[in-house]
Amino acid sequence: MSGGITVSYATARLPREKVFRDPVHNYIYVQHQVILDLINTREFQRLRRIKQLGTASLIFHGAEHSRFTHSLGVYEVTRQICDNFQRNYPTKTPGDGGWDDHERLTALCAALLHDIGHGPYSHTFEHIFHTDHEAITAEILTSPKTEVNQILRRVSPTFPQEVASVIQKTYPNPQVVQMISSQIDADRMDYLLRDAYFTGTEYGTFDLTRILRVMRPYRDGIAFAMNGMHAVEDYIVSRFQMYQQVYFHPVSRSMEVILDHLLGRANELYQAGKSDESFIPHLLLPFFNHQFDLDDYLNLDDGVLTTYFTHWRQSPDEILADLAHRFLDRKPLKSAIFDDTTRDQLPHLREMIGSVGFNTDYYTATDNSYDLPYDDAYDPKVTHPLTQIELQEPDGSLRELSTVSDLVNAIRGKFTGDQRFFFPKEMLNPGDDTPEIFQPIFDEFGSYMHNDQLISRKESD
Repeated sequence: MSGGITVSYATARLPREKVFRDPVHNYIYVQHQVILDLINTREFQRLRRIKQLGTASLIFHGAEHSRFTHSLGVYEVTRQICDNFQRNYPTKTPGDGGWDDHERLTALCAALLHDIGHGPYSHTFEHIFHTDHEAITAEILTSPKTEVNQILRRVSPTFPQEVASVIQKTYPNPQVVQMISSQIDADRMDYLLRDAYFTGTEYGTFDLTRILRVMRPYRDGIAFAMNGMHAVEDYIVSRFQMYQQVYFHPVSRSMEVILDHLLGRANELYQAGKSDESFIPHLLLPFFNHQFDLDDYLNLDDGVLTTYFTHWRQSPDEILADLAHRFLDRKPLKSAIFDDTTRDQLPHLREMIGSVGFNTDYYTATDNSYDLPYDDAYDPKVTHPLTQIELQEPDGSLRELSTVSDLVNAIRGKFTGDQRFFFPKEMLNPGDDTPEIFQPIFDEFGSYMHNDQLISRKESD
């Protein structure tokens, strides 16, 4: 960096640090002018209008927190890591594996901005319209049109790309990358604690203070002191439980299916020229046409989609109107677990659903949710390996967590989750006005279900 203005902005501290009161971290401390300026950009403020957990708020009513609050939390955890490293492990000679505090601002900006490219109901939206929130994050950081880019460029002309490269995992300092993206990073630590707090699921908590205390930099990234192993184990188990009880919740997945089909139906009607003019979602048309730009993307948030859904309740298309009703009024599809022994029954189940009047393209789906609670970075079977968790002995030698922890080794590489078949709840609970001619179909359909699992006809006989 060169030039008095650039350097002074990069190092400028607020006259008095600003704080954001936070239910997870108590206070979030902002000390750099550039961080405060980034928070006040149009692109970052948009995150206030995007829920962190999407459809999960329809199951856990307290989960109304936003990606804005999570992003501030990731920034705060990263700030605390930087403080710890600078205080206890500062670099003394080049290449000694210590922390160079000149990396602080890069790490803080990457932490703050890591989720800025998320769209409304992001994962479902990405599936429908083939967007990539990480690529869009990089574009927001590097496009001269954004307020974020204009602020980052005030630090240096290359600073936007430097921050983007941290998020893209290509930044040359692995310590900075692993703060933001690794098996135990600021992102995961904040969202686990934050999601546990707002969903009321206390088993998702872990000892953040202890983990931060035992973190330490080394030449190839970040390790954890051997005497902190039990705090790391607690984190792994908490993550496992949150996936099972919150992120993989079957009703949340059901609402995602409805959301997917709702947007898909609107797209299909538009592509077929069957959209009533008064119900065309103009802000979504660039995505229906696969010709959207960054401005089109930044115009969207949860509220925009919810407004369209409310409007579609009155659509002359019965499927679109019904799916909008089911999503807005929380009328989830029912689901049953299936496996390889019962998969071949799905076509017949769909046939029965179609025979009573449901369009199976929009009222049935299959979904699987799996997660690795702990993954070995050198497992050749893993397509996208994650960074290993390294424990550091007092002599500086490293040992991979699962080679030391019996608890972690027991779940390492184990898939968890299930496969579910989603269908209208009416198939098991037909209304009083259901034509009597359909009753045998409902009876047969119900005979395939037991304890929310799909069973073979032999088992039900």
